[in-house]
Formats: sequence, structure tokens, C-alpha cells
Amino acid sequence: MPSDPPLWQNTLTSNGLQLRRADSLLVMGDGTALGARAGVRPGTGGLTVSLAGTTISVSAGGAVAYRSGQGVYRVVLPTAWSGVLAAAHATYDRKDLVYLRVWDTDVDSSGLRQGDVVYLPGTASATPQLPAPGATEVYVPLGQITVPRSGGGAASVDTSIRPVTVAPGGILPGQSSAPSSPYVGQYYDDGTNLRRWNGGSWDTYQKVENVPWVLPALGTGYTTGDNGSNGNANGPVRYRTYSDRGTPYMEWDGGMSRVEGAQALNILNAALSAGLRPAFRASFVQARNATNISGVSNSTNVVHSVKMDFNTDGTVSLVTQDAGSTGSVWISLRGIRYPLS
Repeated sequence: MPSDPPLWQNTLTSNGLQLRRADSLLVMGDGTALGARAGVRPGTGGLTVSLAGTTISVSAGGAVAYRSGQGVYRVVLPTAWSGVLAAAHATYDRKDLVYLRVWDTDVDSSGLRQGDVVYLPGTASATPQLPAPGATEVYVPLGQITVPRSGGGAASVDTSIRPVTVAPGGILPGQSSAPSSPYVGQYYDDGTNLRRWNGGSWDTYQKVENVPWVLPALGTGYTTGDNGSNGNANGPVRYRTYSDRGTPYMEWDGGMSRVEGAQALNILNAALSAGLRPAFRASFVQARNATNISGVSNSTNVVHSVKMDFNTDGTVSLVTQDAGSTGSVWISLRGIRYPLS
């Protein structure tokens, strides 16, 4: 069986259905061979439903409507549309639907060939449901209007039911759920991150974060580092939080100097806030300078290490031997990184 007439060839003619089937190549698919994803174009602000008092307005714009077996309908509303909100029910709330309809008498036997906006009031009920257009209608939902009972407040519009569509290979923006029937390599924006279908699950491609550092105040006996002698020139003690593959992390940098003597329980002047504490203790061995180690000759300025604990109560402590044999001039926090959950 030959194909539909290829478009844009001399002497060939195509009927409406053949043209609509060919137009399915211009729109993101729905997982079927000749299917298409219906919706408005993102970023244009077109076909937006708003409500002022009892006046319903729909801005000008264009959309693609799709019906299985009938191909895609490209329809444009060149000027704004307005309608009147139906009166509220005395006892119950109601949900109304505003949608863009394509009238095609070959499909719906309406005798019409046009596109326009339809306002369809729902049925007031203790559990109101959004009304559904007729079974033969070709349409794109644009907005839901919730109408409280009389005296129950003002009606409100929800445009989240309005789908968006893009060209094949395009990225759907701001989606609350993943596209159905994805293909390998398909992307969508979940409102925060870029997601890609790998054939079995959605991978997350996060944006590059620009996370500022925080300079904490240190406890008694500790001096934050600089680019000179303090902290062995490791710079000031600082930390920041960031996300890596969906997991929050804490990162430390810099160095500090300390006086010899008894070890304080927290090198910080106050415990870290709850959101900055690890779920489990995080322990690290860090570089430090030790002097006058008991029983070790020529130990001045020998570089050693010290164990540091980042505790679940928000304190940061050093684990050392007795004071006097472990006096540290400086300690580095550079390179410390651990998950917070």
C-alpha cells in the first residue's frame, strides 16, 4: 500500500486527514507511531485563562489538539475570548472547565469546521468533579475554575491542567510529573532539574551551583587561619552546603591555630544548626603541626595528624592524647566533605 501523498510535490493533493497525519511529525510524540502530544507553546503566555469578577477571559494564542486516528489540529485563537461565569450554587461547590475546541464535522458530525473556546460549567456537589467534554470532541484543556457555594468566597482559576508541547527532541518545561511513554534520550524539566530517560529510569542533571562559603566563629583558644602564619596559611575556616546527585553535603576548608592545653569539646563557639549536622558522626584525619612531643627528640615543627569528629549534635571536636604531648600550633580543615543524610 502506498504512503500518504508526500507533501510539497507538484500535482499531488492531500485531504485533511492526510495533512494532519503528516503534521504529527512536527510535534513531540506520545509513544505511538502516528501519535502526538497536544498542548500550547511554552513561553508565549498564549491561551491563558483569567477571571475578573464573573468575566472569564482567555488570551490569544495557538495550540495543537490531537485525537487518536485523526492526527493533529493546529489551531490559533487570534484575539482574546471572554465569557460569563455561571452563578454559584446555594449549597455546593462546583468545578468548571475552559477548553479550546476544534469542531470537525467529519469527526463530530457538528456541521462545523472551526476552532473556539468553550466554557463548560460542572455539576455542583458535595464532591464536585471536573466535567468532561463530549466523547467525539477534539480539544485542549486550558483551565479549571473552582466556584464555591454562594457566600463561600471568590472563584479561582487553576491553569496547571493546560498541557504544553514542543517540537520533537524539545524539552518540556516545568512538568509536575514525567512524560508518559518516554524514549531513550528524552529530556524534561521538573521545575528544578533537567531529567533524562535512560531506558529504565530518569537520570537527574542538576544545574551548577554557586554556593557561598560561611565563616563560623571559633571557640576559645582557636584563631581562624589566614594567608600568613595562622592556620599554616590555609586561609580562614569556612563551610558550605551543596547537593550532589540528590544528596546534601557539607564541605569544610581553611585552617586554624590553637593554643596548647586542654582540648575544648567544640572548636566552634556554638553548635551547628540542625540542618548542618550529619546523620551519623563523620570522622577525618587531618594535617596538624605538633611541637615538643614527650619522649621524642627533635620533635619541634614535626608535621603530624589529628582525628576530627563532626558530631550529630553539631559540635566539632579533636581527638588527641593528653595535653602537653600533643600541643598543636595549627590544624587544617581543607578537603573535609561528608553527606548530611
